Amino acid sequence: MSRLATTLCGIPLKNPVIAASGTFGYGLEFASLLDLNKLGGLCTKGLSREPIAGNPAPRLWEAEAGMMNSVGLQNVGVRAFVADKLPKLRHYRVPVFANVFGYAADDYAEVVRVLEDAEGIAGYELNVSCPNVKQGGIFFSSDPACLADLVTSVRRIAKRPLMVKLSPNVAKIEPLAQAAADAGADALSLVNTFLSLAIDAKTRRPRLGNGFGGLSGPAVKPIALRLVYEASRAVAIPVIGLGGIANGTDAAEFLIAGAQAVQVGTATFWDPRAPVRIARQLDRFVRDQRLQSVRQLIGTLQLKQGIH
Repeated sequence: MSRLATTLCGIPLKNPVIAASGTFGYGLEFASLLDLNKLGGLCTKGLSREPIAGNPAPRLWEAEAGMMNSVGLQNVGVRAFVADKLPKLRHYRVPVFANVFGYAADDYAEVVRVLEDAEGIAGYELNVSCPNVKQGGIFFSSDPACLADLVTSVRRIAKRPLMVKLSPNVAKIEPLAQAAADAGADALSLVNTFLSLAIDAKTRRPRLGNGFGGLSGPAVKPIALRLVYEASRAVAIPVIGLGGIANGTDAAEFLIAGAQAVQVGTATFWDPRAPVRIARQLDRFVRDQRLQSVRQLIGTLQLKQGIH
């Protein structure tokens, strides 16, 4: 599928379809279900300074046209990942992006410091949708100054490409996108899940054990497309789009909106092979459009200014 070959922050990708963080485990869990080498790339589960057990069950709820989750960023911790998971991932010819999170800038910096000494990682994806407890519970993702400080502190350590994953739970995405780019981010990925609540009317209790959760899946795609379009126009660095991508046409829409690559998440819950299938469908779409390269789709949306 040479039509799909592209690059992201100088990293060659076989195709622009990346398995998203949080829905693809560490990648190894899917190795018996699909050929990992056919992925454009994969983002690991979020990695923290220390292991995290996650939130109480139930953690998932199937919503209309989507899914809610409150997994709670369960993971083995960065050191166990480097010791136990990464050596196995190195057997595959797929770019691995380590998703990183923390509750203060020092946490992010320490995780990246550990990963910097490890081989087999193409780049980092900072999940900034965690409350910064050292700043009174402010979310990095909603305060441009706070976000800039975080990216700056990690940028000092990270020699590999640095991607920042933005939240949709903000009034305007442009100031956050610009803050991350100005502070040294090499790319942006968006969007993360939408804060939501599902209720069992009979018990009058939340459907999820932790109460609130994050909504993802096809229901959020139109909003995600709008945010990707706005972010891609606000910055000069690459944008990776995600949010409800279930087929090749969905992926094409995000590229047309301005994304240079896409991530597939929730779709893997009902189709574990979704990222490979979507890449194949995207290739057919590019062929049918009589394009030589998928890159010819990027940023081609024809939208009258001021329409939104």
